[in-house]
Amino acid sequence: MSGDVLVVIGAGGMGMAIARRCGSGSLVVLADIGEVSSALADEAYDIRTHHVDVSDPASVAALAKAAAELGRVQSVVHTAGVSPVQSPADRVIGVDLVGTAHVIDAFGAVIAPGRAAVVISSMAGHLTGGLPAGDEAAIAGAGAADLAVLPCVRAAADGDPGLAYAFAKAAVSVLVRAAAQPWGRRGARINAISPGVIDTTMGQAELDGPSGDFMRTMVDASGVGRPGTPDDIAAAAEFLLGPGAAFITGADLLVDGGVVAAVRSGQLG
Repeated sequence: MSGDVLVVIGAGGMGMAIARRCGSGSLVVLADIGEVSSALADEAYDIRTHHVDVSDPASVAALAKAAAELGRVQSVVHTAGVSPVQSPADRVIGVDLVGTAHVIDAFGAVIAPGRAAVVISSMAGHLTGGLPAGDEAAIAGAGAADLAVLPCVRAAADGDPGLAYAFAKAAVSVLVRAAAQPWGRRGARINAISPGVIDTTMGQAELDGPSGDFMRTMVDASGVGRPGTPDDIAAAAEFLLGPGAAFITGADLLVDGGVVAAVRSGQLG
């Protein structure tokens, strides 16, 4: 058995940047549904890889069990997801929303006291105007096993992939808020990060998709005026996982360069 364990679910651009920034001195478990790059092992990080399908609760439970057997689960970062140009609406809901619920449930049982988790969401969830109060209450009160059969979730899964994505990400914020108290009873914290347009493979696929022109317009209108980088997200994750964020839990941190601020203040041209 080792000492502290950092679990990163989703070994894409953001996941690898977070593992690189936060993994020094820890045993890093990189989990993904696909192949995991050997780059961090080549840089002398202590790496274990694990196959996981977040839409499958048994797969996520097996990952949590394996991580806990390696040492103290100090940090969990959930970045796995699919975008509207990659998947139909039901897959978006199954991975981005229900998959996140599986991760929160499984790792809420093994996270070490005093430690923290970060769930990667999206600014898309902040551009919807919020969920209806009844839907939010239903999502907050549902367990992972019941989430997919809620009428509002089923409707999103049967609809447009882009709308399903925005719904899923707004609902992820609800899950994180609902998890803050039970995680707190373990002495642990959980927060979300909502990235804007980030220069990753997934981000580039969205820019090349039907919404790409509007996304570029939003970036141009933002306060920072550029897309984000994976390291921008890694820096935010490092803060939320660390002692400087000890009084922050149940929050959703926008890391979008000011896109949502521009939209909501009417400054989008």
